[in-house]
Amino acid sequence: MAVEFVANDRSYGVPERPVLAVCADGWDPGYVDDALERGLMPRLAETLSSGGSGGSGGGSGGGTYVIGRAQVPTFTNPNNAAIVTGVSAARNGIAGNHYRDQAGHEVQVTDPSFLRAHTIHAAAHAAGVPALCVTAKDKLRRLLADGGVPSFSAECAHEQSLPDGTPLVDVLGAPNPGIYDWQLSPFTIDLALAVAQRLGSLLVYASLTDFVQHSAAPGDPLSDAFYAAVDAALGRALDAGFVVGLAADHGMHAKTAADGTPNVRFLDDALTAGGVTGAHTLCPITDPYVVHHAALGSLAWVHLDDLDDLDRARGVLASLPGVEGVLDRFAAADSFELPADRIGDLVVLADERTVLGKSRAAHDLSALNGGLRSHGGLHERDVPIIVCQPLKPGAVAGRELHNRDLHDLLLNHVA
Repeated sequence: MAVEFVANDRSYGVPERPVLAVCADGWDPGYVDDALERGLMPRLAETLSSGGSGGSGGGSGGGTYVIGRAQVPTFTNPNNAAIVTGVSAARNGIAGNHYRDQAGHEVQVTDPSFLRAHTIHAAAHAAGVPALCVTAKDKLRRLLADGGVPSFSAECAHEQSLPDGTPLVDVLGAPNPGIYDWQLSPFTIDLALAVAQRLGSLLVYASLTDFVQHSAAPGDPLSDAFYAAVDAALGRALDAGFVVGLAADHGMHAKTAADGTPNVRFLDDALTAGGVTGAHTLCPITDPYVVHHAALGSLAWVHLDDLDDLDRARGVLASLPGVEGVLDRFAAADSFELPADRIGDLVVLADERTVLGKSRAAHDLSALNGGLRSHGGLHERDVPIIVCQPLKPGAVAGRELHNRDLHDLLLNHVA
């Protein structure tokens, strides 16, 4: 086996023992800080003080917890794509969960053909390094299967089987929780470990789900139960000898008005009232999980039938309360490392407490699980990056880390 492999112009070392890279969906730093402070994650706390525990995960020195940057827009698909390719959306081509194609159709970004850069796991697989991807949300499974990497989802584990025909649910001997069950994320980690041991996988990626973070603030009983259970699952990975690291795909904030109702600006309605016709707002947070967020996030694309309306549309949108930025296509692509052909003519950014929608009629707010917590804008850009084993000296010093650097840390910089 080669001692290294190359993915998107970066070399990665072949691990000598199994590596688990976790996308901690929706883990705003506030959740991690609260859970550590109140002793809800003792295994993670131990690794940060001692550099690992259990099995062969121990070592001198401490693990690493830093705040890094997420890909903007701070949605699930762009940031999973950034983490698994190691490059920005400008290079990997994934700028949203959802986009408008050249024919004017709104399309879910779920197929590997949308990728313009192969994943690190695909490069490892091609080099003979056994790789595996297990995601909580089934919408990511096909995207992560780039290059023939074995990929499974906990959401649909009851419908999937291992290559030898073993039903996936038989691997753990327990039924998979539903997509709106807080236990799905720790189940995903356990499933990834069990499948990796069956398949002999050395490079394992597990992507969690953020239903809990959309539903509960740090310190709520639901959050407490969730972080305690995930900590126990991470402990099982350490006990099994895995090198363990995680990075969040985005943060999370309450998006509510003073009366507790969702704080929404409906852009198509505003544009029509402002005399702009032929405008089409696209919410790139859109995915099948409407109970999470009702397709309301803090960034939206606006497509215009007539670019002569660009300045008027920008003025209308910039005047809305809660809108803090309106950029044209090329300014946004340059500022946030985005593919210019897969975003809108205008990119609208909301503040920390506001979300953006199409029209009042287009969003069913009754589908929400309680009040609205969401993400997508600049205020959800700060994310935790954690490596549970000691890093080589200077691995993070003086370096602005992004969540897309997770695999580099785990494969190239663990001491």
